[in-house]
Amino acid sequence: MRFYTLKQHLLLMALIMPLMFLGLTANAQINLFKSAKKQQKEEDKAARLFIEGEKHMMLEDYEKAYFYFDKAHDLTPESGAVNFKMAEILARANQNEKALEHGQKAIEADPENKYYHLLIAEVYTQQNQPKKAAEILKTLIERSDDNQQYILELASLYLSTQQFEKALEALDEAEEYYGVIEQLSVQKQRIYLKQNNLEAAIKEGEKLIEANPGNSRYVLALVEMLFNNNRTDQALSMVNASLEDYPNQPNLHLAAYTLYKKQEQFTSAQEHLFTAFQSPDLEGEVKAQTFGDIIQKDLKTTERESLLDSLQTLMVKTSPKSAPVFTIMGDRAMQNQQPIKALEYYQQSIALNPQDAKVLQGVISLMFEQGKDFEEIEEYTVIATEEFPKKPEFWFFDGTAKLALKKHEAAESSLTQSLDLNEGANKQLDLMVLGQLGDTYHALDKDEKAFDAYDKVLEISPEDEHVLNNYAYFLSLEKKDLDKALDMSSKLVRRFPDNATYLDTHAWVLFQNKDYQNAEKYMKKALDIEESPSGVMLEHYGDILFHMGNQKEAVNYWQKAVGKSDVSDVLDKKIKDKKYYE
Repeated sequence: MRFYTLKQHLLLMALIMPLMFLGLTANAQINLFKSAKKQQKEEDKAARLFIEGEKHMMLEDYEKAYFYFDKAHDLTPESGAVNFKMAEILARANQNEKALEHGQKAIEADPENKYYHLLIAEVYTQQNQPKKAAEILKTLIERSDDNQQYILELASLYLSTQQFEKALEALDEAEEYYGVIEQLSVQKQRIYLKQNNLEAAIKEGEKLIEANPGNSRYVLALVEMLFNNNRTDQALSMVNASLEDYPNQPNLHLAAYTLYKKQEQFTSAQEHLFTAFQSPDLEGEVKAQTFGDIIQKDLKTTERESLLDSLQTLMVKTSPKSAPVFTIMGDRAMQNQQPIKALEYYQQSIALNPQDAKVLQGVISLMFEQGKDFEEIEEYTVIATEEFPKKPEFWFFDGTAKLALKKHEAAESSLTQSLDLNEGANKQLDLMVLGQLGDTYHALDKDEKAFDAYDKVLEISPEDEHVLNNYAYFLSLEKKDLDKALDMSSKLVRRFPDNATYLDTHAWVLFQNKDYQNAEKYMKKALDIEESPSGVMLEHYGDILFHMGNQKEAVNYWQKAVGKSDVSDVLDKKIKDKKYYE
């Protein structure tokens, strides 16, 4: 019975054991599946975070981008792409050590990815370690022909470390890859010149000319190099040889002019100069520059002026739409003391190119000096403020023109803008603006503001004529601070005893002080000096004479004032009643 039981037990165990092992295996598979599922879930989450980071990278929101890449890094710390993106942002923020750390992890994850290596090279460059950066680029270039495009960067790194021979080797390799191109040849020329190897530099120039037949720019570049190294004969031979093949190249004729002039062969020089200027293909700016060089460097003689006259005619004929041509003609007219003609040329220049601040300022200044119509002046000040809204001097000019046109509110706006933009940088400009603002405020019946502006000017510049005159006159009109007004007007007539405007102001201040005898003396002198007295001067003289008891002469001068500018509203009443009215 026991044997049967044991046998039965063994049989039972035999049946159960496979089931137990089956249960264990199934359990292990379940655990493995759970682990894989968890890993996949984390990778999916990391991918979503990476995409979110990329989105913010595209929006240039690098702080948010880094936040998402960092979260992705927590889930997949060995990811090459994630580490690369983190390194890229850190490098942008100049956190180079951290950038290198993540960059190296990216390379460990994918050592064949050239962009990871390029980022490390960039970081080394930022750290001022160009040799390390060069090693990386050199390795990349040696690894694959597809990386030859980085040869120029390698050459640049060698140059920055003064490794000229290695730089030349790199540039030679680049030339094999790209062919003979300007960027490479010019860089090689610079290296050769640093090494005092002029012959090698010349050969590079000759290679460029040979590779680009008919392009005068490369001929001129080599000619300039020869000229600067005292090889004028060689330079001239090269220019003449090029002119035999390409006789219609005006730049070559201009180079020949310079070289022949250097050799004092003036007849040949002028022949080439005229040929160059006769060509419409020679830019007006180049003609103007050459014309200006002659004005500045050649002595003023009859021959020089005759030459300039001829060149000027050619410039206008062949480059009629070139603003620099008319600008330089204006400069010549100014040098010859011909401001009216200069203004005409400058205006033609502005008509072609209103974006020249220097010429605009010249036009406006000359128009003020020549007493041009203020409406015409305003046209140019408006152009100036539109083209150069940040230049305070143009707002000053605009405010001054508008004040003269009695556009007082607009004048106040422009003058205030000038002050705000200047911010005290140009003290003289501030003084002029404040003086004009004082006049503007007075016209707007803002007398306290006007007097405050005048006081600010006189604190810094107590002899300012414009302010002394207007301040004194406006105080006298208000019958306010007459002692102060008299002090200011007295200063002016002592300094300028023959200035009719200042004599008129002083006379009126004396009149308001009831000093009629002296008022008459100064006003009579003003009238004697002034060829065409204003209406206000004539009326004032009549007022003074009336207070001195000379009614007949007073009425006579009031009548002379009729029809003239700036007379009072009561002038007709004075004449009719033969009586003074304020």
